[in-house]
Amino acid sequence: MGADGDKPGTIDVLVVDDDFMVARVHRRYVERVEPFRVVGEAHSGGQAIEAVGALRPDLVLLDLYLPDLFGLDVIPRLRTAGHDCDVMVISAAQEAETVRGAVRRGVVDYLLKPFGFTDLRSRLERYATQRGRLLSTVVRGQADVDRVLAGAFAPAPAPTLPKGMSVETAGLVERALRDADGSLSATECAALTGLSRVSARRYLEYFHSIASADVTLRYGATGRPERRYAWRA
Repeated sequence: MGADGDKPGTIDVLVVDDDFMVARVHRRYVERVEPFRVVGEAHSGGQAIEAVGALRPDLVLLDLYLPDLFGLDVIPRLRTAGHDCDVMVISAAQEAETVRGAVRRGVVDYLLKPFGFTDLRSRLERYATQRGRLLSTVVRGQADVDRVLAGAFAPAPAPTLPKGMSVETAGLVERALRDADGSLSATECAALTGLSRVSARRYLEYFHSIASADVTLRYGATGRPERRYAWRA
């Protein structure tokens, strides 16, 4: 949708999360992915419904734990008001009934918190591809319908690691960070994982680059400050 004069193909997004800082992080993530553009934020169910009416986004990133409404209850209110925007749930809610309820309400995806930039990017890219297919498809028969539906249920592509890095080692470093009581230095991570310090630091810096890990500096008596890494919850 979008306002007149907007760049053709732009996908307008409304970010809905009760936490202002989390909403800001999600906004930064979305704006790093073409052709998405964040047109607004909302921090409650009521604000979300009003914002959809005013901004007419194509996609709503919807948290479920809102202060006034459960997120899934926002969706039927949007439909009753005549809004046909797509909804992608972003929540920590893992209950099977909640996931089933989201599916019954027609969400396009369901992403569990916490997540990194690459996790959201892969789902946004899949959504953009599917949306483009739906907008451009010409249905001449069942085969055309099947192709569209097959795209709707395709699994999200796995994040692509930089050349020379392995999924197994990345998982090893991630577990070390998640299990750590506080932050880890590259040397400490290497000792926990059995990697060399150089390899451990490379993976730690990768997680920092995709906003999955935070970095702090610890200053000693002499020498360079030590970089310490903590998994971003």
